[in-house]
Amino acid sequence: MSDSGQTPQRVLFFRLWPARVGDRITIEGGPWEGDWEIIEVGERKLKLRCPVTHKELERERFFYFLEEREQEPWPHRH
Repeated sequence: MSDSGQTPQRVLFFRLWPARVGDRITIEGGPWEGDWEIIEVGERKLKLRCPVTHKELERERFFYFLEEREQEPWPHRH
């Protein structure tokens, strides 16, 4: 036990990712799974475009950074 009387616990920390227009992202899992390009960044929302269908959608800034890969083929074949 620590001096505060609390037992150490496993804690996960998340940090909002600083999205930029032109970033190419791949969302793994969930209803928006797949490849997207960021076409607008607002204080609270992002606008995304699918590189295959060109469908656009606007969503709350929900992205959290997982990893960055150089020389990654994009868009992915789904």
